[in-house]
Amino acid sequence: MKTFCGRANPTTGAMEWLEEDEDYDYHQEIARSRYADMLHDKDRNVKYYQGIRAAVSRVKERGEKAIVLDIGTGTGLLSMMAASAGADFCYAIEVFKPMANAAVKIVEKNGFRDKIKVINKHSTEVTVGPDGDMQCRANILVTELFDTELIGEGALPTYEHAHKYLVQEGCEAVPHRATVYVQLVESTRMWSWNKLFPIHVEAEDGEKIIVSPSEMENCPGVPSVCDIQLNQMPSSDFTILSDVVTMFSVDFSKPVRSASTCYRVQLEPVKSGRAQIVLSWWDIDMDPYGMINCTMAPYWVKSTSAFQWRDHWMQCVYFLPNEEPVLQGEKVYLTASRDEYSVWYTLQKASGEEENKADDRVESPVCRCQAHLLWNRPRFGELNDQNRTRQYIKSLMRVLKTDSVCLCISDGSLLPMLAHHLGAKQVQYFCVSDLCLFFKANHLENKIKIIEARPELLTSSHLEDKKISVLVGEPFFTTSLLPWHNLYFWYARTAVTSHLTSNITVLPQSASLHMMIVEFQDLWRIRSPCGICEGFDVRTMDDMINNSLNFRESKEAEPHPLWEYPCKSLSDPQEVLTFDFRKTVPQDCLSTEGSVNLLRKGKSHGAVLWMEYHLAADISVSTGLMQISNEKGNCEWNPHCKQAVYFFSSVIESETLSDLPSAVTYTINFNTKTGEIAMDFKL
Repeated sequence: MKTFCGRANPTTGAMEWLEEDEDYDYHQEIARSRYADMLHDKDRNVKYYQGIRAAVSRVKERGEKAIVLDIGTGTGLLSMMAASAGADFCYAIEVFKPMANAAVKIVEKNGFRDKIKVINKHSTEVTVGPDGDMQCRANILVTELFDTELIGEGALPTYEHAHKYLVQEGCEAVPHRATVYVQLVESTRMWSWNKLFPIHVEAEDGEKIIVSPSEMENCPGVPSVCDIQLNQMPSSDFTILSDVVTMFSVDFSKPVRSASTCYRVQLEPVKSGRAQIVLSWWDIDMDPYGMINCTMAPYWVKSTSAFQWRDHWMQCVYFLPNEEPVLQGEKVYLTASRDEYSVWYTLQKASGEEENKADDRVESPVCRCQAHLLWNRPRFGELNDQNRTRQYIKSLMRVLKTDSVCLCISDGSLLPMLAHHLGAKQVQYFCVSDLCLFFKANHLENKIKIIEARPELLTSSHLEDKKISVLVGEPFFTTSLLPWHNLYFWYARTAVTSHLTSNITVLPQSASLHMMIVEFQDLWRIRSPCGICEGFDVRTMDDMINNSLNFRESKEAEPHPLWEYPCKSLSDPQEVLTFDFRKTVPQDCLSTEGSVNLLRKGKSHGAVLWMEYHLAADISVSTGLMQISNEKGNCEWNPHCKQAVYFFSSVIESETLSDLPSAVTYTINFNTKTGEIAMDFKL
């Protein structure tokens, strides 16, 4: 059996369907899963165990048998907690077959074979009765079906079905309830992830301003949540406009309705400002009395020194359809609308007659301006980064002449508009994305020619028989996952060679790959074996993850936005490969090997890799390290890009510089045929 997997091809910039071994998909799922992160979440595990013990006791005190239904069992951890707390029998449901197989082994290894039955089905397909999957309905419902938004993984329809068909009326539930909290803030930084700000260009003939189309002003965007590690957002980057309020809560011990609905709360702003963002998070009470509580509250709300890091549950950033001025003390209404899987927010001024009625019509937001479909949130942030834009303007001013014929190769880029304003005679743009609204809003629809063809299909008639004298790119492509995938620019540049003048100017003129060895504060947990979790042996899971990580002969780097994941550098950053865009892509692979010296003590968790683009002789933009901010080696990363992280399979810990391994050796190979980079490190 073979399976087809979609993957971006860095040499064509396109998504391609590749035939893979049938196990490939499953290995990817396991290798990149959040299971290890959950098993390392001590706070979650302890609270679940306390809640389960209490629920089993309450059932036993009523003189009943404790029959547990555990939906989404994963490793079987929660079922084993229930069995060891005295439950008479547990039905553990897991839809993902490899995971269900692992759960069977883990349950057996821990001696609960007679107490736990693993059912490899979706919970909605489970049958109850003498010949069914379950002998009888359960009286304790245990689940962990939550994501950062609480309901994004289908918790509501799953609970709705379970109450109708799988559990007794008045059952115990762990968790017992979930509560969603909100806070209104103003934040230029976060707002820049959702709207395009005007761009000022100082041209020869005066200042030009690139504006966004009017359609964007009131566009509600897309209803997908922006989930981030809000604890990495400094308090200087937002202004709090309201207290934290409860938006809604769900009692899981009673029947749950998943149908679309609205909730409305009244807020009294604590400060005047522009309401732009709703920050949100949730907590779960593991018991009916709220004594066992697990919260996702960010640092400014939760005053506790014992802070639990987790990556499987974070915090949510929601963008209001447009910014609303609010005045301190002048009440407003915040409405949360939800369907089965997502939540979105609107804000209204309070007026007498509509005191407590939420509008029941629930319509999911639809992007009307195209931009939210074209750019993701980090890309909005990147386009709004004035310092970055200045570097491109400075470089373009140096290379553009009044007779320049300019071609731009980058997805959803504003470079064609910059090139036009800075004096290029003619600007053409390879455009697979819809920027027409932007060109129209800036009266440039007749000034910039859109070429709707792939670079390799470019003909002289597309260019009206002119040769390109300036080729520009950021480069940025929506299909890129890892930093070097944007080298597609080099392949596109190679494809259009015959249409370039002999003295072509390419901007950026080159790129370089950089690397640094780091110690992560917390991110290492997502790849770290767990061993024993709350007294249960889950090493079968560790082996399974390890097996999947090693499924490919060479391990792969993975993309992470490191501004959210603090780390310190243990080595200096090092340039390891260069790519000269003034020349075409070479036939042979580019390889390098060497060593990088460790300068600080700490745990070598892995290597971080990123690209730098050299726009002109002395102007570069980095997609990775911005600076090492102090002697301790704390790093500042480009907040708009994901960096590549290669986790070492074994971690070397050095307490003193004398026991430092003096260096990490590496080999890095850029395959020019596939556009992929293979790497290997030895400590």
